[in-house]
Amino acid sequence: MHAIDQRLACPRCDTPLKTTSDGIQCKGCRTDFPALNGVPFLFADPGVALDEWRQRYHSRLRDVEVRAATLAAAIDAVEIDATKARLTHERQALAEHLDELRAVLAPLDMTSLAADHNTYLALRTRLPDDQGLVTYYANLHRDWCWGAEENQRSVDLVSAAIGDSDPGALLVLGAGGGRLAYDLHQRFNHSLTVAVDFNPLLMIAASRICSGEPLLLHEFPIAPLRSSDVAVSRELSAPEAAREGLHFVLANVLRSPFLPGSFDTLLTPWLVDVVDEPLAIQARRWNRLLAPGGRWIWFGSHAFRSGSVAEHLSIEESVAIIEASGFSDINVEEADIPYMVSPANRHARQERVVVISMTKTAEVEPPSRHVALPDWLVQTHLSVPTSASFQNQGMTSRIQAFFFSMIDGQRSLDDMGLLMEQERLMSKEEGIASLRNFLIRALAESEGYDAL
Repeated sequence: MHAIDQRLACPRCDTPLKTTSDGIQCKGCRTDFPALNGVPFLFADPGVALDEWRQRYHSRLRDVEVRAATLAAAIDAVEIDATKARLTHERQALAEHLDELRAVLAPLDMTSLAADHNTYLALRTRLPDDQGLVTYYANLHRDWCWGAEENQRSVDLVSAAIGDSDPGALLVLGAGGGRLAYDLHQRFNHSLTVAVDFNPLLMIAASRICSGEPLLLHEFPIAPLRSSDVAVSRELSAPEAAREGLHFVLANVLRSPFLPGSFDTLLTPWLVDVVDEPLAIQARRWNRLLAPGGRWIWFGSHAFRSGSVAEHLSIEESVAIIEASGFSDINVEEADIPYMVSPANRHARQERVVVISMTKTAEVEPPSRHVALPDWLVQTHLSVPTSASFQNQGMTSRIQAFFFSMIDGQRSLDDMGLLMEQERLMSKEEGIASLRNFLIRALAESEGYDAL
């Protein structure tokens, strides 16, 4: 039995999980959890989560195919040889990129173990809408190709927070491309590192690279330095295969599939200020995962921007919240490090990061299981609440529907502005200006494309 097996708990009911030759099973709620290329897939609703990732995967493939078709049409229309060469290069790279994505994500096409939509609703979980398969795709290139300086600074800062002591069982939540978890596992002589992320592309790629298998993947810089840099084929590889004891897990960090007190050190890199949960609740979750005297290390940004204005915390406020969550011996360090400095990209920056380390000195009441859907979306007999946000969105939708209804292939902006004036919505001049701005945005969205 691996050291990780005795720490696993069902993300649905908290029952200890049982690992067998057939996979991972929960005897409490009778749920079977699959694995993707050997990486346990421990979402509370594994079947639905797998289907959602598949949909996002196939949507991304379709986006790339559409982009390739757009490039093909552009190649035929341009006359400048250098432009033809750039477009042809990107189009060929996209064809190769499709094959690369299909190869890495082949495990997503495995047969799903059943979890119907009603179960999904009852658990009130969902994947973040703003996170796609390739949201952090560039992190793979940074971690395993060109980010040596940033990677080194990151592992040095976290290692300094760990100190000379053995980190023991180390849990990395929000591990991304996996490089920091790998570097820490190689540096210290501890027996177990568990890297957790919810993104299959990142976890499957990281697990293969850390096993000693190089991957070929294309990078598509946002602001390429040269024509040839619109698409760059990269070999992603680890300095050496990871030593025994490094494990990867696919899961929602807010429903971490681990028993209480399972870890001696918890690292949350670039995570705390971006997840959809207040720090006061997060801190209690992280407390639960640590053994008495365990260490929590918060590394990365400190830039709260979601939630209410009261949740846009300063470091002093964060420290006060942490102290009230069963932690003491809190130490705050700040440092400037390079961030995402690709040799093919004009965009790069320095980042002021924090390293906040603290010791668990008290048990606290654990928070309830994280839920992402309110009761009224699950229990259909409950009233849907009114809110200023819903009302504003409703008004916006009605206005947009009216704008689109006026487009018949015959009316000009002058005609539509006059119609708005006749409907007593606004003056003709105001209507034309509003329509123009609306149609500019609509045109940009219809023609826009994110290569990744």
